Amino acid sequence: MNGGSGGRSAIGRRSAMMLPHRGCSNACYSKCSAAIVPVVESESGSGISSAVAVQYCSLMMSEDFESGESRLMCCASCGIKANDDIKLKKCTACNLVKYCGVKCQKEHRSKHKRECKKRAAELRDEILFRQPESSRLGDCPICCLPLPIPCDVQKHNCSSSPVISMHCCSQVICKGCYYANRMREREQSLPTLCPYCRHPAPKTEEAWKEETEKRRMKRLEANDPVALQELGVDHYHDGDYGSSIKCWRKAAVLGDVVSHYQMSIMYREGKGVQKDMKKAIYHAEQAAIGGDPKARYNLGVEEMNNGRIQRAVRHHIIAASLGYEKSLEVLRKHYAAGCVQKNDFAAALRAYQAAVDATKSPQREKGEEWYRLKNHWKC
Repeated sequence: MNGGSGGRSAIGRRSAMMLPHRGCSNACYSKCSAAIVPVVESESGSGISSAVAVQYCSLMMSEDFESGESRLMCCASCGIKANDDIKLKKCTACNLVKYCGVKCQKEHRSKHKRECKKRAAELRDEILFRQPESSRLGDCPICCLPLPIPCDVQKHNCSSSPVISMHCCSQVICKGCYYANRMREREQSLPTLCPYCRHPAPKTEEAWKEETEKRRMKRLEANDPVALQELGVDHYHDGDYGSSIKCWRKAAVLGDVVSHYQMSIMYREGKGVQKDMKKAIYHAEQAAIGGDPKARYNLGVEEMNNGRIQRAVRHHIIAASLGYEKSLEVLRKHYAAGCVQKNDFAAALRAYQAAVDATKSPQREKGEEWYRLKNHWKC
């Protein structure tokens, strides 16, 4: 092949041909051809061998290549090795290969696309099916015991919910700590304060609403995701689905797990947005990764409807291990039908019971009883 005009680099330019380099052994020929090693002309154009091709070929023949270690030492497209002047960057989707630049990444995309998608899906599943340490609520900030799963993610203040959301500081506490604080204040004739931030409670309902709104506006100005999520719930109950979507989308970007769950419901039902199951599943997965057992339960139901029973069972096992009773009932039915192994069901049952027991305490039982009596006399 004839060389081009002057001014080329010492390595030379890439040839349109894709052949094994000169001096390649017969054992290496098939690998080089299969991998389409780029042929590089020398400065004089007298041959097709180059340091880059030899280097790439040696990497292909190394024992570490199949494990993925050697392929990260050079550009997957042109084969150039990293040095002080050339920094290689990983493919962010799969982390399997590296490139010296955007041009090489685009040129190699057609060959790498299938492997990249497969590995990206595997990495996603590793994250998705990892057992969270706790539910999205975490522990009570006062007694440090795990918070029980509430009856409704939209209403932490409903009478049947085991947790209470404090509007002054956006902290979610258990009824046991709220009850203990109220009893202490009554016994010592102390003013009513927030159990967590110690902020005085407004004396009238009007003053409470006014102060709550002021504090919410202050938190909204600071882009507090919890405040955005709560505002979205208010818009939802008012029938303004478009505004609720805007609030939840912004809160979801800021990492709010509940907002991801709400977005999954809106996309699934087509409220305020066009119905889109792909987006619904994406937001449900984000909420499940964040420790939301209801989102995990919905994913299990969706997988079961699509005939992917094993994936559905894995979702329900994780949700049951967080203390979600509905997922445990689903596993019980699948076990009776022979879709769940005995050891897996037994492990899920033990994990469920341990999660539920961890949320119990004598103080919380007193708090639940106090709330029941309080609501009874209100009626």
